[in-house]
Amino acid sequence: MTSTSTNKSYKSAFIFLTILFFLWGFITVLVDSLVPRLKDVFEMSYAKTVLVQFAFFVAFFVFSLPAGFILSKIGYKKGIVLGLLTMALGCLLFYPAAAYRAFPVFLIGYFTLAGGITILQVAANPYVALLGSEDGASSRLNLSQAFNSLGTTIAPVVGALFLLSDSVKTSAEIDVLSAIEKSNYYIVEAETVQTPFLWIAFFIVVLAVVFLFIKLPKLMRESPKGGYVTLLKNKVLLMGALGIFVYVGAEVAIGSFLVNYFSDMNLAIIIKENETMMHIANTIASTFNKTFSGSDSKSLLGIFVIFYWGGAMIGRFVGAYLNTIMMPGKVLSIFAFLAIFMILISMNTIGLLSMWSILAVGLFNSIMFPTIFTLSLEGLGDLKAQASGLLCLAIVGGAIVPFIFGSLIDGYGFKTAFILTILCYGYILFYGRLKTRKI
Repeated sequence: MTSTSTNKSYKSAFIFLTILFFLWGFITVLVDSLVPRLKDVFEMSYAKTVLVQFAFFVAFFVFSLPAGFILSKIGYKKGIVLGLLTMALGCLLFYPAAAYRAFPVFLIGYFTLAGGITILQVAANPYVALLGSEDGASSRLNLSQAFNSLGTTIAPVVGALFLLSDSVKTSAEIDVLSAIEKSNYYIVEAETVQTPFLWIAFFIVVLAVVFLFIKLPKLMRESPKGGYVTLLKNKVLLMGALGIFVYVGAEVAIGSFLVNYFSDMNLAIIIKENETMMHIANTIASTFNKTFSGSDSKSLLGIFVIFYWGGAMIGRFVGAYLNTIMMPGKVLSIFAFLAIFMILISMNTIGLLSMWSILAVGLFNSIMFPTIFTLSLEGLGDLKAQASGLLCLAIVGGAIVPFIFGSLIDGYGFKTAFILTILCYGYILFYGRLKTRKI
């Protein structure tokens, strides 16, 4: 194959893989939009509500190593199709879960959905890293992850306008309804969740069919025997895995509870009385032919979550450039420091300053996952596929850290709970400085 045809093949593969990055980013954050709604529907504590995230992210721990093994047997292309179909199955499980208000079935659905995303994560991240030189791997993955962030930016708007836009009745309110009113209420509640995920399942199946017919460059070679034993002795990889663990944990912990945090500070009242803030909210909502009424408090607060995930998108485009002119480890440590600074501002202030500073953390989250990932894979050669499985295993931090965070909120409040996220970003700052010294 000539250099020109190779580059064309790599470019086509990059485009299709970028679609996948967008898709799982969108779905992951749509899960966050359900957290405040499920809390009301099932009248749960913050710690119990975060079981939604736990079921989603613990799947990464369960499926990452098996996914690496499966990919080594069937290849990237069939692995991607398998991952997509598994995701579609997970989305379809939301239909009976919503119809019967069965919380355990919701958890199974999220677990299945995350299993499919895990297969895609294990395949796509190293695959993008391999589509060119190792020196440019961090920049390429940041660029690809920017489109993942595009999905995470759109999802909060969809969630706020279609999943949080109506009020949820308490058990006491439901008990006083007539049988017909109660039946109608349950039907409306179910459809609010069912319809978006049925469309997502349909789109995923279409995408799986597309991947059956496209050609991808074959980059995977047989993994050396005893690879995992070798990798478990690799200090840099293990430190990188811990970096992924705390990063995903902190990002999800903050993102999952933003609406609740804003509600705890009574920001809906402040926003409704602020002409500029209402203009921003209605401008975003108008994209979907929606406007805000006086009763849509959760929806109003949810619309601003777009800036958390939107900041991550902008930051990744910027990061793709910064990583070409600066050492990736240095960029990582600078962004981690700024994330800590923003959290400290939010912890020690109230009102809109507290709100915008915590939203700004999304901008500095941006480059962390792709940069930690590629820094951890440096110099691993044919072990990269297996190393990717180990790194994706660490995504389970998205289950564990938010659960601890939710428990801290229940016991001590939001402001104190944010200390946990500072510790997470503190480790990332430490790791970035070490990689700048080329450990």
